[in-house]
Amino acid sequence: MKSPNVTIVPAVCKMLSRTVSAALLLALVAACERSAPAQVVQLYQPPPTAKVDSSRRTAIVVAVERVAPAVVTVQTQQIQQGPMDIWDLMNGRSSQRTLAGIGSGFIVRADGYIVTNAHVIAGATTISVALRDGTTYTGKVVGADQTNDLAVIKVNAKGLPVAPLGSSSDLMLGEWVIAIGNPYGFVLANSEPSVTVGVVSGVGRNLTAQPDGAGGVYVDMIQTDAAINPGNSGGPLVNASGDVIGVNSSIYSPSGGSVGLGFAIPINRARRVAEDLIAHGTVRRPWIGIKPAIPSSGNPRDVVTRGVIVASITPGSPAAQAGIQRGDVIEKSRNRLLHNAYDWEAEQLELRVGETVPLLVKRGSRELTVNVKVQDLPEVNAPRVTVLREIELTTLTPTIRADRGIRSEAGALVRSTSARVTNDIGLQEGDVIVQINRMRVTSAEDAARALNSPGRVVMYVERQGQIFMTEFVTQ
Repeated sequence: MKSPNVTIVPAVCKMLSRTVSAALLLALVAACERSAPAQVVQLYQPPPTAKVDSSRRTAIVVAVERVAPAVVTVQTQQIQQGPMDIWDLMNGRSSQRTLAGIGSGFIVRADGYIVTNAHVIAGATTISVALRDGTTYTGKVVGADQTNDLAVIKVNAKGLPVAPLGSSSDLMLGEWVIAIGNPYGFVLANSEPSVTVGVVSGVGRNLTAQPDGAGGVYVDMIQTDAAINPGNSGGPLVNASGDVIGVNSSIYSPSGGSVGLGFAIPINRARRVAEDLIAHGTVRRPWIGIKPAIPSSGNPRDVVTRGVIVASITPGSPAAQAGIQRGDVIEKSRNRLLHNAYDWEAEQLELRVGETVPLLVKRGSRELTVNVKVQDLPEVNAPRVTVLREIELTTLTPTIRADRGIRSEAGALVRSTSARVTNDIGLQEGDVIVQINRMRVTSAEDAARALNSPGRVVMYVERQGQIFMTEFVTQ
């Protein structure tokens, strides 16, 4: 039976198109086009795609497009020597095991220089760098600075995309930021970086311990609620203009996953460290020769609302030459207000060797500005200690913690020390060594091994519930 010829007027088409199914609608459209094409076809034109695209291409999207091509995945392998027993030796079995690690980084020079975290490549025997498109290169460590947790690696390539570096000196609380990296890269098996978005939650943050007692000491960090997870370390923190303003470094979390507390190293500091590592393979350590006092709740003189009390001055140092005296209170360095020893340590990380720094000093009731020229850390003038002959250490235990009211979960307790060590580096009986350079101290053996290696030491110690820093050179 043949279908009857039906003529559908435009008004009927318009009414039916609101009620019929998609399949019938196509048939109706065809019929309507035959009867009144000019009036009907207009009803089914989709909205202009240009309007949709412009609404979706936010500043965040544009910023990611600008930086993401320069973000890389850093994969490492570390060979560890495990314990062997007599049966392993008799059967020729190896005690070696290979540990895999992953992090992120970003390209800062088109000829293959990449910035990442020092802890990402620490102990690595091999390093692989994967670009966004999956192209993989062998990476070589140019230099690493454990104090700042920064490293530069190099791949043999030319014409690579470069991440634009901004400034971390004018960050605004609440401004949009983007964390780019490759978290859980082994699970996702993808070299394409992922993106999380948040705001600048705080600046100048000092992170001294994880909730479980793990982690290290970081000073003067950018805090963000952009999700930072394992694998993000070393990747860029980017502002809404598409400029890198920080290097993602750590999270504050009891579970190991993001809980909205992420921290990044300010890009101004990272830029200075990277430049030194590329040029010299090491960082020129700025030195002024001031040792700050350790605040004590039992001494009212040490309780100040603002400033860093000068405990001692190294003879012949830039501070001594500028006329700074013991007992002075440094209230400001350059444009940074100083509230405590953490602020002073953070300021020293920003200084450059050779520059002249104005310090606002309070001496009694007077305030004066003192100009100090920053020099390299002189090994000859730095305090030197021989650890095992002058310091007795014991591993921190739960019983000791409870008995002494110690906050740190792990560390090495100073049972006794020589008067020379106390005078030179400020270490006292009852102190708990919690970190040496970038290494978290979990036992007395950890501290002894680190302190018996000759070289510069930055040591973090808990005393009376507070963390302070001291630095010296071991021999």
